[in-house]
Amino acid sequence: MSLQITGEADVLEALKSGVDIKLVLVDREEDCAEVIQLCQERNIKVTEGSATDLWRMSANGQQKVLALVQREPSGTLEEVFKRKGAIWLFDGVEYAPNLGFGVRTAEVSGATAVIINVSKTHEERRTIRRASMRATRFIPVVYATTEEILAACNRRIVVAEDVGGKAPWECNLTGDVMLVVGAENAGVSEEVLDAADDVVRLPMPGFIPSYNLQVAISSLAVERLRQSE
Repeated sequence: MSLQITGEADVLEALKSGVDIKLVLVDREEDCAEVIQLCQERNIKVTEGSATDLWRMSANGQQKVLALVQREPSGTLEEVFKRKGAIWLFDGVEYAPNLGFGVRTAEVSGATAVIINVSKTHEERRTIRRASMRATRFIPVVYATTEEILAACNRRIVVAEDVGGKAPWECNLTGDVMLVVGAENAGVSEEVLDAADDVVRLPMPGFIPSYNLQVAISSLAVERLRQSE
């Protein structure tokens, strides 16, 4: 089920019928007064964007109003682990654009949250937001240490790493799970590998034995969606 309600008419209908809307995105140049008023009455956060922003986010062409449902767009480490679904851990990933691309893929595929265990400066976090197409507005991105993450984790841990003994489609990726990918050079840390319930390996028959990080994230995300159908 889509996490988006698309278009002013459908969003208004949802607001009036009491649908649990988490956030509303409106075109700052358009008259969205009725939507904004109803959101204020229901204490729903409203975020403004440009026409281009809404066009990029819309599941059905140019719209002036979009609504996020089902997923809470923010949360602490403890809060996100209380929620259902898939949580991503980008273990030791340093390169900010890669983190942003990963956040976007996690959001698009319906994940619950993203966790990053590498500290980032204000400027690096800004780069992550930009690279994600500002998907950080719609999915929690939590920064925590590996120790904190493993202590809070209350679900199966599935790691993608070269030492894996099975392919992603041979592993159950559905339900409440933490999916882990590591940096392209260092890979997933021993600490996280030791805590893993399953370690999968993407087939790599070519000469270069390493995919770009985004391939690993996308492969697991799409396989999880396939298994969940």
